[in-house]
Amino acid sequence: MGVASGSAVIVAPAVESAYPAGWVFVARRSTSGWQVSFDGQRDFATLATAAPETVVSAAEKAIFGAARPAFAGGDYRTGMRLPYGLGQSWYYTGGPHGWAGNDLPYSALDLTGGDQRVLAARAGVAYTLCRGWVRVIHDRGYATDYYHLWNNVNVNGTSVGEGAYLGDTGTDVTCGGGANGRHVHFALRQNDTYVPVAGHNLGKWVITAGSAAYQGSALHGSTQVNVGGALYNHGALGLNQAVVDGWGAATVNRRTGPGTGYALAGSLADGATVTVSCSRSGTTHTGRWGTTALWNRLTYGTWVSDAFTWTGVSGSVAGTC
Repeated sequence: MGVASGSAVIVAPAVESAYPAGWVFVARRSTSGWQVSFDGQRDFATLATAAPETVVSAAEKAIFGAARPAFAGGDYRTGMRLPYGLGQSWYYTGGPHGWAGNDLPYSALDLTGGDQRVLAARAGVAYTLCRGWVRVIHDRGYATDYYHLWNNVNVNGTSVGEGAYLGDTGTDVTCGGGANGRHVHFALRQNDTYVPVAGHNLGKWVITAGSAAYQGSALHGSTQVNVGGALYNHGALGLNQAVVDGWGAATVNRRTGPGTGYALAGSLADGATVTVSCSRSGTTHTGRWGTTALWNRLTYGTWVSDAFTWTGVSGSVAGTC
């Protein structure tokens, strides 16, 4: 019996609105022939976890065999940063659009600027699907694609950390499609398919879609950057963290308990990052993201209404107090 793994790509024409398709695969040979499964197929995880570690590494098995949440499922946290250096500002040249441009879902963004070095948005295992195209498969069912790269790394199931170098922005279309001006065509996948990037966070920015492909904006608290503007890389937002959103106000009140009946205990600046230790119900408030009675207890002991934070979920990110 033999076992093999790798990647497979369907190359597209080198024209606008045509983009390649790619998958990671595991194959097992028996007396009846080869059984091949691609990521996203039902038996892929079974074949991957059963393969020897000389073929599928322990890091790959941990990713492929992990339980995966349903698509979004009300949880839009990615744990990712923007795919470039911390402290840099890159131009947001293309808002949410399809992997091939105008196709749905609008899973991709176009980014360029800074030192033009494209970095992994989160730790995972990386694959070079084609010259100019790298995919990193992360935990929690997510993956990210980086296309049009120049000087891309050549990897096949290699463990990479957050911020690992993947290549430089470019215009490479070896596998198909088109590119006008150097950039990274960055796309979000979940459960082995492209998913809408709008509503998810990249670092401490929440992506919003426009009325058409390539339009839209990004929000950091009340700060809005439209397409054509620059996005500062604040780093990743932890899965138990929140970004304060005053919904236009410069500050948000902190309280000694979960409600306006408790004493004031200071304030938080719009756009600040806070870490949540637990949550419970209190007085009801309305913010940018809706109406809620949930209050979050912060790690330094005071409370803030969940209505004035973005956490990526409608409930608690750290359990009940």
